[in-house]
Amino acid sequence: MKIVIALLVTFIGVSAFSQTELNDYKYIIVPKKFSNFKNENQYQTSTLIKYLFKGKGFNTVYDDELPTDLNSNRCLGLLADLQDDSSMFTTKTSITLKDCNSNVVFKTMQGLSKEKVYKAAYTETVRESMRSFNGASYTYNGKSEKNEPITVSFKNDIKKLDTPKIAKVTRVDSTKENVKTVHTSAVTEKATETNQYYKNAEPVESNIKKANQKEPSLKKIALKKLNVKDIWYAQATDNGFQLVDSTPTIRMKLLKSSADNVFMAQTEAKNGMVYQKDGKWVFEYYEKDQLIQEELNIKF
Repeated sequence: MKIVIALLVTFIGVSAFSQTELNDYKYIIVPKKFSNFKNENQYQTSTLIKYLFKGKGFNTVYDDELPTDLNSNRCLGLLADLQDDSSMFTTKTSITLKDCNSNVVFKTMQGLSKEKVYKAAYTETVRESMRSFNGASYTYNGKSEKNEPITVSFKNDIKKLDTPKIAKVTRVDSTKENVKTVHTSAVTEKATETNQYYKNAEPVESNIKKANQKEPSLKKIALKKLNVKDIWYAQATDNGFQLVDSTPTIRMKLLKSSADNVFMAQTEAKNGMVYQKDGKWVFEYYEKDQLIQEELNIKF
């Protein structure tokens, strides 16, 4: 029984409007925010209505993404509006289509839903309202463009008219110049019969060559050898070794690093590193910006 009633209501909705009248309009304009809602695309009503109209064969656009012809002539399209007559326990919506003079061209049947979740409820009512277009065969007939008034401007606004087989061309004012101005992000061009102006702001490759930078050369390394008799003895500590002489006096502390046989070295006068090279121990540090290497005699 419900199916029969739904089909009957759909038939009445389709019969209530003139198919020819809808064919007079090229676009259906869908607002991203309907007047009854606080937020854009609330409950995804805008995207759903645009999708459903498109599925019915209508050329559907958002109100902030109008094509050029519709932007200059709003009478090419019908503005969709979602009428919300919901009560506390029932969601009720219908869709109206208004022309550029705010006249209602068509109103769908009212969709009803008992869903408690708003998004599901509005989805159900919108889909039910759109059933008013079931069986409609939309084909734009171009009437709204044919009825567009012809305007003539003296600012190079030219309206192309249907002409007979023989066309007569009349020059209106020979003293006026046809001016063509082209602007792009990088080029400005102005052309008349007596004046030509062209400015190209596109980046030009520079002929300035970058100076060759010389890599800094390391200063000559100075190598010092301690007296071979100066033997330092390594005593283990928690984090490395301490080197003592025969006095015994602590001469250097070695701290372990992540590499084998490489230590961070500390003395009273300088800091550096101690590592093994070719079987010999070397203490390397800087002294007045000069790299110094001292050969050590260490007994472990």
